[in-house]
Amino acid sequence: MRIAHIAPLAEAVPPKLYGGTERVIWWLTEALVDLGHDVTLFASGDSVTSATLVPCAPTGLRLAGINDHLASLIAMQDRVLARQDEYDVLHFHTDFLHFPTFRHVAHKCVTTLHGRQDFPDFWPAYRAFPEMKLVSISDDQRRPIADANFIGTVHHGLPPGLIPAGDGTGDYLAFIGRISPEKRPDRAIEIARRAGLKLKIAAKVDRADQAYYDERIKPLLDGPDVEFIGEIGDAQKPAFLGGARALLFPIDWPEPFGLVMIEAMAAGTPVIAWRNGSTPEVIEHGRSGFLVESITEAVAAVHDSADLPRAGVRAAFEQRFTAERMARDYLSLYRTLGAEGRGALFANPVGVAA
Repeated sequence: MRIAHIAPLAEAVPPKLYGGTERVIWWLTEALVDLGHDVTLFASGDSVTSATLVPCAPTGLRLAGINDHLASLIAMQDRVLARQDEYDVLHFHTDFLHFPTFRHVAHKCVTTLHGRQDFPDFWPAYRAFPEMKLVSISDDQRRPIADANFIGTVHHGLPPGLIPAGDGTGDYLAFIGRISPEKRPDRAIEIARRAGLKLKIAAKVDRADQAYYDERIKPLLDGPDVEFIGEIGDAQKPAFLGGARALLFPIDWPEPFGLVMIEAMAAGTPVIAWRNGSTPEVIEHGRSGFLVESITEAVAAVHDSADLPRAGVRAAFEQRFTAERMARDYLSLYRTLGAEGRGALFANPVGVAA
């Protein structure tokens, strides 16, 4: 099968540091190549892939200091359009920006939605282009737009050898991701302190969240029991996650997937997650971690996590969240593209005028 993946241009594929979407695209692209498919990746020029790379920006735009990516994405779409006859499948990871340009070849287009979908601002695009087929990364992600033209849910997966099982002997708790109000690093700090364990925070601070970091989080970092490491890449994750007693995932928003949860599981590290968004689909309570709804429950889960066999956590990852499983799930969806008719969409969604 000839497959084109169209990536965002914010980060390289794979990303140098933070970048969940681009990391998933890399794992998926490599797995599809390993399965014998002819894959082309439209991405930034500093991307590294076994697929055929079509560079659409010299480097990832965020680390290059370019904040507005619209012009670069439009230029990339034009390059994809000029070559669309070369592919059986056009797999977009760029939200809905491509919908008007590619609706005439909707029969071979699929779009994975990587972000939250509970903002009504986005809904008109799905209503205006009902022929464009969508994939969710969790069932919960699609809940606000349940009548959209979804052809499936595909949970993320990563290569089994990327993060080996760790021993958890670091005697600390881990937090990894972004410093932002919805990720609740303040909760993580409180949980760790009440549990009597050190917290290591590996996270980036976006410009939009700088004030939150300065005003709410930075004052909490005083003392030897909290260590702020900053952004880390794939090379640092095995040691960081593998040495942790548990990963804290105390989110306060409808998380679409939460890639770090399966990265921790690959390391054999239990995940303590707020029951919100995708977390009940990813975490098997009492096997790969614990689902909680309060600080008190989270502190108790920290102590209980010591009794979870790390081999069992790793096994849960291997059974459900490998890159090959993800690639095979997508291949099953690709094969349905030509057979699917126009999906019924938004018959009359709440809050959207007819």
